[in-house]
Amino acid sequence: MTPEEVLQFAKERGARMVDFKFVDLPGTWQHFSVPMRELEEETFIEGKAFDGSSVRGFQTINESDMLIIPDPDTAIMDPFTAVPTLSLACNIAHPGPGRRKKPYSRDARYIASKAEAYLRSSGIAETSYFGPEAEFFIFDNVRFNSSDNIQYAEVDSEEAHWNSSRNGTPNLGHRMRVKEGYFPVAPNDTLQDLRSEMALLLEDLGVLVEAQHHEVGAAGQSEIDIRFNTLLKTADNLMLYKYVVKNTARKHGKSVTFMPKPIYGDNGSGMHVHQSLWSGEKPLFYDGEGYAGLSQMARYYVGGLLTHAPALMAIVASTTNSYKRLVPGYEAPVNLVFSKGNRSAAVRIPLTECPSAKRIEFRPPDPTANPYLAFSALLMAGLDGIRREIEPSEHGYGPVDRDLFHMSKEELREIRSVPGSLHDALNALEDDHSFLLEGDVFTTDVLEHYVELKRAQADEVRLRPAPIEFALYYDV
Repeated sequence: MTPEEVLQFAKERGARMVDFKFVDLPGTWQHFSVPMRELEEETFIEGKAFDGSSVRGFQTINESDMLIIPDPDTAIMDPFTAVPTLSLACNIAHPGPGRRKKPYSRDARYIASKAEAYLRSSGIAETSYFGPEAEFFIFDNVRFNSSDNIQYAEVDSEEAHWNSSRNGTPNLGHRMRVKEGYFPVAPNDTLQDLRSEMALLLEDLGVLVEAQHHEVGAAGQSEIDIRFNTLLKTADNLMLYKYVVKNTARKHGKSVTFMPKPIYGDNGSGMHVHQSLWSGEKPLFYDGEGYAGLSQMARYYVGGLLTHAPALMAIVASTTNSYKRLVPGYEAPVNLVFSKGNRSAAVRIPLTECPSAKRIEFRPPDPTANPYLAFSALLMAGLDGIRREIEPSEHGYGPVDRDLFHMSKEELREIRSVPGSLHDALNALEDDHSFLLEGDVFTTDVLEHYVELKRAQADEVRLRPAPIEFALYYDV
């Protein structure tokens, strides 16, 4: 839409408020609202001022004057506000004279747009497509506290096996066993209608949905798969996806979390990311004669992903909780190899003979990642593999077509794995990040502030005693 069309769109729908949404460095939407009369065509150029000093990863208080610049292509009516409200995703800029504002280097949305521009300038391809599969848990109750003398967390789901013997309310049974939440019908799956409501609302907002289903985690784990799109558009769609899923659940008295590992002993939530490169209408990852139908370009792209995987993990699995899901020896995609149709490998090649559907799937990421940074980093790693012609089979990355989850310890010693903690992943990013700086897509300033922010979060966890430590050591 053009700015003029946005104003007409808002008028036809009776909008009375405008909500400006933008993403902080860790990847959470922030927002503020103004009356509809404050939105003019000039706003899409001049922007609106805000204080950037209280936004995570942004400015210090002595340099806090910032601008949001609305993107007219993101205009929707917010489905969760009582007052009719136009919603716009925004870029961030520095104030300055004239009509051309200087983009803000730490704006993740700006980084994603630079990644797309770098791809076009490289001559390798014109378009990158991304398709994330973001999993989440739906809980009926959540309690947690972390203070000087209290450390605890409690989650509950009506579907959970631990409620099988519950007293005090009607207990109808039909609960899922641990790790048996994949595809059961009602009455075990109690969330069908809620997921359908989420999916249909996403469709109404222009985010196409391919499927929705219960996931393996027995206590309310779910997945809604959205249609692939270009890098920036997919990141926008994923932000909207999380907003819709969380708020639809809240409307029904339930709570959604995208934490990778909220429950001990059951499956965690990942975000497998499908990727492909195109030149015009031509898919570049397909070759009917290649392994799993992959072109040589695709193999080099895979080589880049696996070579830079330790550093990538700091961005695509960006929390300490991420590494409670990514544990060697469990059913987690920690093994740095590629394989056809094999979900135990870090890179899976979906089995399809359709050239336009040929893609690679990187499985270690999770939905705590900032999608603008995550997709940009994955693209930059893949392009570095193409530029340097990194053949994965020559660097010990497979292909491996066996079930890696059932290989012996001796065999697994020959296979590299992702870092075991956020701390290790941040170290890897500090050691290996020059590929992200190509084309000025990422900047040293962004990466330094990102690492500083994530190390502070890791220290918050590292310094606190965990409840399990009392069970293990209180009586020593």
